[in-house]
Amino acid sequence: MYLDYYGFTAHPFLMTPDARLFFASSVHARAHAHLVYGLAQREGFIIITGEVGAGKTTLVERLCAELDPNSFTIARIMTSQVAGDDLLRLVADAFGVSSDGTKAAVLRGIMDALRAGESVGRRHLLIVDEAQGLPPSALEELRMLSNVTEDGRALLQTILLGQPQLRRTIASPDLDQLRQRVLASYHLGGLSKDETHAYVEHRMRAVGWSGTPQWEPEALDLVYRFSSGIPRRINRLCARVLLGGALEHAQTLTAPMVEITARELEEDLTGGQPAGRAPLREFAAQHQPTHEGASVPASVITELSRRIEMLEIQAARRERVFNRLMDLFSGLDQRR
Repeated sequence: MYLDYYGFTAHPFLMTPDARLFFASSVHARAHAHLVYGLAQREGFIIITGEVGAGKTTLVERLCAELDPNSFTIARIMTSQVAGDDLLRLVADAFGVSSDGTKAAVLRGIMDALRAGESVGRRHLLIVDEAQGLPPSALEELRMLSNVTEDGRALLQTILLGQPQLRRTIASPDLDQLRQRVLASYHLGGLSKDETHAYVEHRMRAVGWSGTPQWEPEALDLVYRFSSGIPRRINRLCARVLLGGALEHAQTLTAPMVEITARELEEDLTGGQPAGRAPLREFAAQHQPTHEGASVPASVITELSRRIEMLEIQAARRERVFNRLMDLFSGLDQRR
C-alpha cells in the first residue's frame, strides 16, 4: 500500500537480504575488508559473526556479486545442527557432486570436483550460514576439507557466518587446529545513530524516494533507539511506520508515530504488554504517595502525562486508520 502512496519503485525495507540495497556502514565496510583480505590469501577460513539481523548474509551477497563468476565456483549451505557426515553430503550437493554412497565416496567426489576446478583456474568457495548450530564434529569435517591441496595450493576456502555463539564454539580446545586456519574474523555490531539516519535514507533513495515522506530527525533518533542499529530491526520498524504513514496520508513521519509503532511491535511479540513496561494502573500504584499529604514526584507526573498523551495519539491514529479503511471499502463497493 505505501509503495503506491509514496511512489516507491520497490520495497525499501524488506526483511530478506538484498545486495542491491547494501549500505556500507563503518562496521560493514570493515567486515567487507576482512572478507576481501581473507579471499586474497586463497586458503583457510573467514569468520563473520553478528546478532540476528546484523547484515551478515547481505554482506556476503554483496561479496559474491563482486566476484568473477568465471573464476569462482561458489556453494552456499544453510546448516541446522547437522552431523559431520550429513554436512559433507550438503557440501557435495552444493557443489553439484553426488551425495549418495559411503562417506568415502562422497569425499572422493568432492575432492575430484575441487581438483577439476583447479585444473581450469576456478577457485572453490564454500559459504556456511548459521554455522553456530554446527557441532564440533561437523566443523572438524570442514577443517579436513581445507587440507585438500594441489601442488601446494589449497583447493577450498570457507566462509563461516553465524551468531555470536559461533565464536564460543570455535574457542573450544577441541578445535585448536581449525582456529589456526582462521585467516580473518570480524564481528558485526549495530549501526551508530548517524549511520541509522543515513541507512534509512539510503534505502529509500534506492527505490525512488524524492523527499516525501520526510522523516523528522527525532523520528530517526527513535528508530535507532528501538532497533539498536541492527539493520533487520530497522527494516521491520520503518516498514510499519511507512504503512501507518500511508494509511494516515502523512507527509511527515514524526517521533510519536515511530514510538507508537515500536510499542505496537513490542506488544505483538510480548502478548499485549510492551516489554519492560508496567501497565499504567500498576505504574501509578507503585508510585503513589507513601503517606497522607505527600506530593507526587514531578517525574511520575511527567511519565503519567506522557503515557496518557501516547494513548490519546494512538487512539486518534487508529480512528484515522479505521476511517481510511472504511473509505477504501466504500470505494470498492461503488466500483461493483
